[in-house]
Amino acid sequence: MSTTTTQHTPDVRTSQAPASTAPAEQVSDLGAALRHAIDGPRREIRETARRELDPAELLRDPGLSIPEARRWVRDRLQGLADRGYGGRGYPTTVGGQADLGGTVAEFEMLAHFDLSLVVKSGVHFGLFGGAVSSLGSDRHHQEFLPGVISLATPGCFAMTEIGHGSDVAALETTLTYDPETDEIVVHSPTENATKTYIGGAAEDAVLAVVFGQLVVGEENHGVHAAIVPVREDGRALPGITIGDNGVKGGLAGVDNGTLRFDQVRVPRSMLLDRYGGVTDDGTYASSIDSPNRRFFTMLGALVRGRICVGGASTVSARKALSIATRYAVQRRQFDAPGRDEEVLLLDYLAHQRKLLPAIATAYALTFAQNTLTERLAEVQEAPERDLAAQRELETRAAGLKAVSTAFANETIQLCREACGGAGYMAENGLTVLRQDADVFATFEGDNTVLLQLLAKGLLTNYKEMVGDLDMLGMVQFAVRSFGGSVIARTVANPLIERLIQAASRRSEDETLLDRGWHLTMFESRESHVLESLALRIQALAKETDDPFVAFNTTQDHVLLAARTHMDRVVLEAFVAAIDACEDEAARATLDRLCDLYVLSNLEADSGWFLRHQRMSAGRAKAVTRAINELCGQLREDVIPIVEGMGFPQSWLGSAMLR
Repeated sequence: MSTTTTQHTPDVRTSQAPASTAPAEQVSDLGAALRHAIDGPRREIRETARRELDPAELLRDPGLSIPEARRWVRDRLQGLADRGYGGRGYPTTVGGQADLGGTVAEFEMLAHFDLSLVVKSGVHFGLFGGAVSSLGSDRHHQEFLPGVISLATPGCFAMTEIGHGSDVAALETTLTYDPETDEIVVHSPTENATKTYIGGAAEDAVLAVVFGQLVVGEENHGVHAAIVPVREDGRALPGITIGDNGVKGGLAGVDNGTLRFDQVRVPRSMLLDRYGGVTDDGTYASSIDSPNRRFFTMLGALVRGRICVGGASTVSARKALSIATRYAVQRRQFDAPGRDEEVLLLDYLAHQRKLLPAIATAYALTFAQNTLTERLAEVQEAPERDLAAQRELETRAAGLKAVSTAFANETIQLCREACGGAGYMAENGLTVLRQDADVFATFEGDNTVLLQLLAKGLLTNYKEMVGDLDMLGMVQFAVRSFGGSVIARTVANPLIERLIQAASRRSEDETLLDRGWHLTMFESRESHVLESLALRIQALAKETDDPFVAFNTTQDHVLLAARTHMDRVVLEAFVAAIDACEDEAARATLDRLCDLYVLSNLEADSGWFLRHQRMSAGRAKAVTRAINELCGQLREDVIPIVEGMGFPQSWLGSAMLR
């Protein structure tokens, strides 16, 4: 097998500091072609990161204490800021690069190393800086963003409270306008209003974007955000109580903390007022009349953070799979008749069944993430705001974040077990990765809530198509939300349409590995689940006047609708990526990986397909046989496939692979 040597040479972003020189990497031709495909439209950013970033700098010693880990992360983050990382996505007028898609790609590349570092980076550059950029006006940009980009003014994102996390609309913190002093008074009226789990709050942040109910006169205008100084010279400012969340389940290098405000005053100009604020004459004004629409517009402006978390989760899964698979082709266990050596772990079908379907899913989710990233750039960088497109982006981001983070947590644990006792050693990289990735299931949105949000969007669109879904059935999806999220269920891609139509003309015996049949099965399942959900809600609406009862009774069905939709979305992204691949060998490998992704999904859900007569018992057995055959075929190219996932071996930080 031929190989390509990639020499990682410096590619300096700024004149502030030289970039690191990472070691050279030997990559097979197939591995390089697969990596080219998986890197997607932002491959230049990813290739630059592979040249610049040095694992000797960015892989943290798992034995560091919490104070040492926090100091390590702080120092590395400043070094990255000095080299120009973190400036993407901000307006060029303040020294940024105005590249939203690029920020996601850059975030994902940092996630290849230490998740404490990437979360600390995301909190400061993505959440804090992103809130100032997205919710603030030009004056906020000019005053605060240069300090964000340089890390001169570390910030934090104070949204979650002890009493309210997912239910942002019910936050208790108040931002009350005082007309006598022209100030905003920030206050935590109860203990439950204390901001908690706030990354950067415990030690480093000097500024916070604080979310709370904006009260002007006697009227509450809903959740808004203000920039609030929280410490100076390392000490909390008057009226602010800062706490430390202490030891967590992971992310030892992130200083999560609590913030409580006692009548803290800031100038009116600190209110981030792009979508609503207080005018010079002391009245409230907003360009968006509807309070609900204004609230969701504000939250929608912050969707990049949710997309980044989904991307980092998929990267973490690929890292775990890279470690476990490389270990499985060097670790031998048990004799076999006729063999001179013990058998390699990956030569056992059971081990192939553990790792190879997960690798196929990791490829699939990466392609879906690339598609979502480009959609983010397209929607949010457009000259004019498209409300329907923004809603689609938000719901799609919610769904992909939920499935990607769940997949990451399941896969990292699977990989830990696949490496036996070695996988349990911290020096081999899997246990720390498992601890650090765990929080992604609830960070930037609880997964169950996000899947419900996605299903709400699907059913709203279903109502628009069939026109007879009772409004009571709509209410149960989001008591505090709004109607109108739109996700197109029709397949718009001409390639997808052609594949489906071609499959319909073939017999069942010909279609097991036919992409059109795969697409048809996923589409048919989604359509059936959504239609039956709508009918179930209609029936409940006639039986009860309580929206909560209808909502609570159908939650299982709601979550299934969301998952089946995302399966179809991910498959379509995989199909499009194969179509875009120009390397013949890589394309053939991606085809087999896609087959394995689809058939593993069908096998896992075979009970549904059998119950609903979408698949015969004989067909279900044929699916299992085909999976076993695909695992054997992919075993032959497993190292190039792992190389394609984007991790040089030196980036894995696993002692057992040295």
